[in-house]
Amino acid sequence: MNLFLDCVKGLPVKRPPVWFMRQAGRYLSEYRDTRKKAGSFLNLCYNSNLATEVTLQPIDKFGFDAAILFADILLILDALGVNVQFVEGQGPLLDPVKSKKDINLLKTTEKIHDKLSPVYDTVKKLKQHLPKGVPLIGFAGAPWTLATYLINGRGEQGSLTAKKFIIANNPEFEEIIKLLTEATVEYILMQIKSGADVIKIFDSWAGALNADMVRSYSLNPIKTIVTEVKKQFPEIPFIVFPRSVNTIYSDFSEVKEFDVLAVDQFLDRKWIAENIQPKKVIQGNLDPLFLTQDKENLLSELKRVTEDFKKYPYVFNLGHGITPDARVENVTLVVDYIKELKL
Repeated sequence: MNLFLDCVKGLPVKRPPVWFMRQAGRYLSEYRDTRKKAGSFLNLCYNSNLATEVTLQPIDKFGFDAAILFADILLILDALGVNVQFVEGQGPLLDPVKSKKDINLLKTTEKIHDKLSPVYDTVKKLKQHLPKGVPLIGFAGAPWTLATYLINGRGEQGSLTAKKFIIANNPEFEEIIKLLTEATVEYILMQIKSGADVIKIFDSWAGALNADMVRSYSLNPIKTIVTEVKKQFPEIPFIVFPRSVNTIYSDFSEVKEFDVLAVDQFLDRKWIAENIQPKKVIQGNLDPLFLTQDKENLLSELKRVTEDFKKYPYVFNLGHGITPDARVENVTLVVDYIKELKL
């Protein structure tokens, strides 16, 4: 029996399992030290020893119930031949891909594994070094979120450039989505073959799309990916995170192939409890802001979240990734609090 794996499979559990998105990150001095050793963010992602080290840091320090592979969603674009750079203070910068000619220059999906082999090595190392009973979450970015970076050349609030591209250059956009969907299937399959126990798909920019586009370019490609992977690994649980899609979460909750829906902090918890939890295991949704606040405010919000979700088993997490200014003592407080809960 494993608390986290049982919960994501919809089995009864004694308490919510707890882990955080970006639990290995800049809020930890240990991470900052390792990041300096790597020299650059991409070097850290591709150095299997150092990536293993930072993945284990929050497990050793806080006792989270699951580890998540340290990598980045944009590695798959790097592996496809896109020039990806992480610039301090600016985030990721890419050479945009917008024309048929640009698309034709990308590598075929089966060639991504040479570049991504260090990631698979990290998975294998983690399976050797993780404490017994702590499962490993592998992950990938959803095709729409990857496409926004590919077309915009960077993160862009509202993803207007990519949305205009959908309308004005739809055949090219459909080709991009198809390529990214196929590549993501390949990437996830190799993570599972290397030892990942659970897979999470992040659609961080899904909320930039209108409702019809969410269904076409977020929901449908993710469903294709999960369905294809489960043809080979039917027992692998999938956590799907269509961030900020509001009530379209209901559409995602109807997809039987999705085991868990991660919910962001902007979605009303009462609505989640009434409309999503009866149909699907959920994960979320403490606002990361509360990890930067005093103990009293954090505890008050923590009690509200856990009270609203207590009727059904759920995975406790944040509504988005932990921020660099989070207080380390608050992370300890949350983990200890959740471990004392009973469902």
